[in-house]
Amino acid sequence: MTVITTRDAAKTALKEALKQYHGDVKHPVVEGKINQLCQLNPIVAPAKSDRLESAEWRLISAPSFPQGEKLPSGQYAYTLGRLAFNLFQPTDLKVIIDCVKQPILKLEEENRFSHDIIVEFTMIDPDFPRLKGQVYNLGVCSPATDDTVQVEFIGGKLSPQPNQDLKLWKNVFKQDKSEKKGLKARLTLFFLKMTFGLVPPQGMNEETGDISFEMKRSPKGKSTILYLDDEIRINKGDKGTIVVLQRSI
Repeated sequence: MTVITTRDAAKTALKEALKQYHGDVKHPVVEGKINQLCQLNPIVAPAKSDRLESAEWRLISAPSFPQGEKLPSGQYAYTLGRLAFNLFQPTDLKVIIDCVKQPILKLEEENRFSHDIIVEFTMIDPDFPRLKGQVYNLGVCSPATDDTVQVEFIGGKLSPQPNQDLKLWKNVFKQDKSEKKGLKARLTLFFLKMTFGLVPPQGMNEETGDISFEMKRSPKGKSTILYLDDEIRINKGDKGTIVVLQRSI
């Protein structure tokens, strides 16, 4: 006979609320379920726990990228520029997010882990073919306190998902260095270069379709782990943004 614990019931209630309210962590019902589960956190020092490591965590709350549009389907639409500092062209390409993944894997350096955020998307812009791609925001993290990790973002990559038409992909995402940027975009690019040592995309890998950029002076932030067990993780970022992830592998 399976014994259902209070924690199991709280996790089920949170997942049901997230599904009902399309992942909106600011909805009062979802917010209440998050608070209830966080009070039952079984890990004393989650930032130093081996349960943090996983081949893949998957976001089950709504994406938190800026200026998203919630569609009637419950999915979220963004421009490509909003997913990666406006560094990949065409920046105004409209996409829907299929899923957001975050593998956390131990690196060779002691107490250092990968902290990549992988956004899988489908293009829905009527002026372009319906291709599937992924944006990698590449990062590393290390424990800062018992419940907080320091995160450093070191670069990013745009690539096609498997089994895409590479010829069509190249036609859409070929970087046009002659494209004139607006004043705001130029100022943002100048700020990223001066502050974080940004090395913008230098072109496309013709074999893979990948386009990459690098941050030589990594922007840093902190993320507090509010809850962690073998299945669910809840994090709160520097700006108060809460995300709920589920271990998938």
